[in-house]
Amino acid sequence: MRILLVEDDSLVADAIVRGLSAEGYAVDRTAAAEPVPGLMEGTHYDLAIIDLGLPGEDGFALVRRLRRAGNGLPLLIVTARDGLDDRVSALDLGADDYMVKPFALPELAARCRALIRRASAATSNELTIGQLRIDLAGRRALSPAGQVLELTRREWSILECLAHHSGRVVSKERLIQAIAGWDEDISSNAIEVHVSRLRGKLEGAATVRGIRGLGYRLEDL
Repeated sequence: MRILLVEDDSLVADAIVRGLSAEGYAVDRTAAAEPVPGLMEGTHYDLAIIDLGLPGEDGFALVRRLRRAGNGLPLLIVTARDGLDDRVSALDLGADDYMVKPFALPELAARCRALIRRASAATSNELTIGQLRIDLAGRRALSPAGQVLELTRREWSILECLAHHSGRVVSKERLIQAIAGWDEDISSNAIEVHVSRLRGKLEGAATVRGIRGLGYRLEDL
């Protein structure tokens, strides 16, 4: 899953990128609001994390601009502003959640999972496809016998993306964007290799079906 971080404090941004990357997210970052709409046109994000105190256009204006343009991406505000008026204003403008700095990275990761889950209409961190059980919070998949499947970071990221879109076809490009940040170059062939290995590890529980010319879909056997 891919997140856009809009944060001008490099120390805070570095900590968030490290923390969320450790949770398996691909995280892109920018220090200003102005480039954000353009970035979103070329990349599919699952969530944006936005600071309010940005240089130039502030976070309030960015949220307003995105929502007026019809962008429904989940938006999580992270800010040092703890006043009630700021919380109310951000939520009324269209933000989905609001966190006050300093915060614990595990809580940030949990809120990211909740917002992404809500956007995909999943009601729980526990998903079941066929005989495959997926624990989004624990970042693990379990076989019909209850054994934890040994997945690489990229295999897990692909499975997570497919699980959030269960029953729908996910394109190769979407999978590439889900697992790769700006500094990574992943080819279509590499996705095929990762999917093939993932399919083998899911054998007996669920399958990743290739839809010619379109992409992949996670299905029951």
